[in-house]
Parts: sequence; structure tokens; C-alpha cells
Amino acid sequence: MKRLNIPVGVSNFEEIRKTGSYYVDKTGLIEELLKTFSTQVTLVTRPRRFGKTLGMSMLASFFDARKDSSELFEGLKIAENNKICREWMNQYPVIFLSLKDVDGLSFESAKDMLRMQIAALYNEHFYLKQSERVNENEREIFGQLANVVQGRPTDAMLKMSLSVLMRMMEMHYGKKVILLLDEYDVPLAKASSHKYYDEMLEIIRAMMSTALKDNTSLQFAVITGCLRVSKESIFTGTNNFVSDTISDTRLNEYFGFTQKEVDQILTDAKREDQLATVKAWYDGYHFGEFDIYCPWDVMNYVSRLQTDPSARPAGYWKNTSDNAIIRSFIDMKSDTITRKIFIMLFWWESLPEPDIWWSQIGNMVKSGVMWW
Repeated sequence: MKRLNIPVGVSNFEEIRKTGSYYVDKTGLIEELLKTFSTQVTLVTRPRRFGKTLGMSMLASFFDARKDSSELFEGLKIAENNKICREWMNQYPVIFLSLKDVDGLSFESAKDMLRMQIAALYNEHFYLKQSERVNENEREIFGQLANVVQGRPTDAMLKMSLSVLMRMMEMHYGKKVILLLDEYDVPLAKASSHKYYDEMLEIIRAMMSTALKDNTSLQFAVITGCLRVSKESIFTGTNNFVSDTISDTRLNEYFGFTQKEVDQILTDAKREDQLATVKAWYDGYHFGEFDIYCPWDVMNYVSRLQTDPSARPAGYWKNTSDNAIIRSFIDMKSDTITRKIFIMLFWWESLPEPDIWWSQIGNMVKSGVMWW
């Protein structure tokens, strides 16, 4: 078996490329996004461990004007498009923010974590504090949000934090800003689990609205998460908003591995004999026209084969996420929720006389024979 330097658990594009680690080329995502870059906001929802963060890191490396990324993209698909590379590579100010760590048992605790994430983002762009192109009032707000020790940012400052930073960056660079927001749904999912959903929703919704709606400093935004938070419409009024899901997608081949990519991985590893096994275990998704493999499972299994050629496949994905939100739906004990879950599990509508089956199950639930 050929030894591959497989970067299991590494979501930093630059680290993968600089260390010569194995990389499945997903740079076609750049060209696909730029085909419709007039669409201001693209929300990409995919399951956990499907390469969303790595994809966002790759986008940040490509667009960020503070970097010179030509060597990182050498030999990759996007490098073949000279026009896009000339006009877009390292030509725009970029904000790349992940909300994955915004969590806490109480709202105040979670808000402190959000404040720390915003402070880290502001300190990454601390050059703006000294920029003569930025007005003095916004420098004062910048100082409050960047100072993790003595700063006293108000809730209003937190709500405006992304839009203020974008405006300052536009003033400094003379160009509009590309916003990359990863795992946007985590603060709300955690808040739902810990019973402070309404308070967190107020802040996240305001951050989204001020950053995305009628923001003249925005070039375009890409937002990723596992869930589409739609009930309270946190994206209400956002112009040119496109939601890219597993059922309605144009980006289906860029998150997860296609059959062609899995074939190539096993060929590169000299383990073509595992094609049938990998397909049986990990080919569990269908996005658009593509059968999609979970990349976390594939890469973990190939990595394991390198140290133990006789290793058997395992469900590597199953313990990598919090299922609290699923449990919360089950705890609702709602007939509507229960029916929907049964439909997903058993292809309900394909059963003969589904309403009769449903009635019988309902009677069992009411009588205590079956609990959901």
C-alpha cells in the first residue's frame, strides 16, 4: 500500500498544502460561486464532517488580499483559469469567521464566547485601528470590540460588529468585502439545547441582518452550517439570497467525495481492492446527480488501512457530533414531528394504506403500548 499523508481532522487549507498532505481538489467551488457572484448571499447546508470548514478556508486563502496564495493553488483546477486568478486571487478584503465555539450553559456565558470570537476577529485585522482611512468614531468602537480585558462592548456593538468591520475594511482597501461565515447555526442549536434560544436569536439575527441586508460594503457572502434556521427568518430581507441544500443544490460535488474522487483516493493508496467495501459502508448520500461519500469516514478508513492493512471499516462519523437537537424534536411528542420522522425512517408514503398504519400507531401510543 502506498503511504499517503492523510490530514484527518485538519480543516486549514494552507496547512494541508504547505505540509504536502493529501488534498482532494475542490477548487472548482471558486469558479462555480463566481458564475453567479452577483448573488450576494449563498447559504450552504450540509451534514457534519463533509468538508465545509476546509472549503471555507480554501476560499479565504484564494480571495484574501493580505496573502499571496499562488503557490498554494499551483497544480489545482482553479489555477487553469487564468482570468479568474488574475481578477480574483488575493484581490479582495476577506472576513472569515467561525461560530463553532459559541456555546455555554447560560446566555451570558455563550455571549461572552461570542464576544471572544469577535475580539479575535478584530485583532486579526488590528491594522484598521491605525488606518488613516477609517474615521475616528469607528476606531473607538473597534477598540471596545477588540479589547478582551478592558473593552466593554454593548449588545448593540456586538450586533453591529460584522457590519462595522466590513465598513472599515472597505474604507481601508477601497474595495468591497467578501464575508465567509462558517457554522452560523451552532450558537442557535446550542441555545436551543440550553433554553436561551430567544436571547441568542436576537443577537445572531441582528448580526446577520446588519451584515447582509442592504450592506453596501458587501461583495458577496458564503455561509455554511448543518441546519437551515428558517422559522424566525434570520435572513429576512436579504437581497439575492440563495439556499444550497442537499435537495436543491448546484454545489453538490464540492462537499463530500464523489465516486470518481473515492476511486482516485483508493488508486493513489494502492488499495483498489477496497472499492466495494468502501462503497458498501460509506456511499450513503445522494446530492443532486451525485452519489456522495462521507469524507470523514473515507479518510479515516484509508488512514487506518495504512497502519493496519487488514483493518475492517467502522462508523467513524457517528460519534463526531451532538445530537441534542434531534432529541429535542423527539421530546416534543408532537404527532406532526413523529409522523415526519417515521416518513424519513420508513419511506412512509410508499407503504400501502399509510393513513391506516398511522392510525394504528397512534392508538398504540395513546394506549401506552408504544412511546415516542
